[in-house]
Amino acid sequence: MVKLIHTLADHGDDVNCCAFSFSLLATCSLDKTIRLYSLHDFTELPHSPLKFHTYAVHCCCFSPSGHILASCSTDGTTALWNTENGQMLAVMEQPSGSPVRVCQFSPDSRCLTSGAADGTVVLWNAQSYKLYRCGSVKDGSLVACAFSPNGSFFVTGSSCGDLTVWDDKMRCLHSEKAHDLGITCCDFSSQPVSDGEQGLQFFRLASCGQDCQVKIWIVSFTHILGFELKYKSTLSGHCAPVLACAFSHDGQMLVSGECKAAVVVFQNTENILHTLTQHTRYVTTCAFAPNTLLLATGSMDKTVNIWQFDLETLCQARSTEDQLKQFTEDWSEEDVSTWLCAQDLKDLVGIFKMNNIDGKELLNLTKESLADDLKIESLGLRSKVLRKIEELRTKVKSLSSGIPDEFVCPITRELMKDPVIASDGYSYEKEAIENWISKKKRTSPMTNLVLPSAVLTPNRTLKMAINRWLETHQK
Repeated sequence: MVKLIHTLADHGDDVNCCAFSFSLLATCSLDKTIRLYSLHDFTELPHSPLKFHTYAVHCCCFSPSGHILASCSTDGTTALWNTENGQMLAVMEQPSGSPVRVCQFSPDSRCLTSGAADGTVVLWNAQSYKLYRCGSVKDGSLVACAFSPNGSFFVTGSSCGDLTVWDDKMRCLHSEKAHDLGITCCDFSSQPVSDGEQGLQFFRLASCGQDCQVKIWIVSFTHILGFELKYKSTLSGHCAPVLACAFSHDGQMLVSGECKAAVVVFQNTENILHTLTQHTRYVTTCAFAPNTLLLATGSMDKTVNIWQFDLETLCQARSTEDQLKQFTEDWSEEDVSTWLCAQDLKDLVGIFKMNNIDGKELLNLTKESLADDLKIESLGLRSKVLRKIEELRTKVKSLSSGIPDEFVCPITRELMKDPVIASDGYSYEKEAIENWISKKKRTSPMTNLVLPSAVLTPNRTLKMAINRWLETHQK
């Protein structure tokens, strides 16, 4: 079940974009302002609205840590804001002066892209606020942008319907016509999938457009094998131009909004779970909150609706096959290969395939079998594999107990009691991430990228959700 829990009606004109951090919701509008709300009770922050832009604000987005907010406008600028006090950190002017339609942070917070009406796209250094690289598409305005979850490339969408893929050096890797009448939005699922024979990571990309369609693509990129974009499917359910689309944090749901004021929630990019019709004009934006069951939708009716999903809906969104795939015992050899790559163990893919290691056999591996049967000579490598397998065993135990995975610490694989948000944007048990940072190199346990900061922010929204779940399940 999904229910409308709050409606925000503070903007004086069309709402163009909304975005979540772990503790805040940001919205922006044709009325030239950006507004910030607490997820605790949806009250507007004292330093909101944020005012600087002289024309419509088209897009806003949080850095992964949530400490910085970017906004871009018809006035040709992209502004960076401190979310804690509302102070402006920098103003970056599009070199061409063209209206900026979209902006997006990279997963490691080091870069920010801005795409403009004249087709130019700029990659900014988000620490120095200086231009790093610049490029442009052949035709149309840039209206959509999304980084791959591993940050190795990003995708832009144009009003002419082209999807263009760029690497982190702003080299164009690929471009093709995706929507005949123009693209309006695109988004990556943060969860990798297995879709090949080489044990590589693949990602799902959703795109939508004026042709009334939502399309799903499978995307992969390695420096050795290059880039590949494969069309997978077109989702049915819309009969009007689709202006926005977004994946849920776990990749199990996809939401899209259309010109006939409807919002459609898809189950695992296949079946329709819900159609929400409370808006009265075009739905222009939609966003899922990270690690909480909230959805925000914005519209030309000047409102932002906040929706809450219950756990039953979340389970319904996971097909039977997906539920089985969550349990490592049911992994195929390809699933094991994908897992190895995700753990930075891709050099072992060939050995594991040669020995036909599936999920059940993976969980039964020991230090003796790794050395004697798989012939892994490095003690350090064997230790790393065993440590990762033990994490999987713990995860299987937590899944079997029915604990939602978003409530489980990625380090301890136990229910979190004091969740905090690290600068990589992920939530961890406070003691666990503090120990991680103090004993190891300052890298993210989830992405293996260097943490931009050691600052830890209490995730009160997640803690409240965990407490509510405990109250329900401990009666």
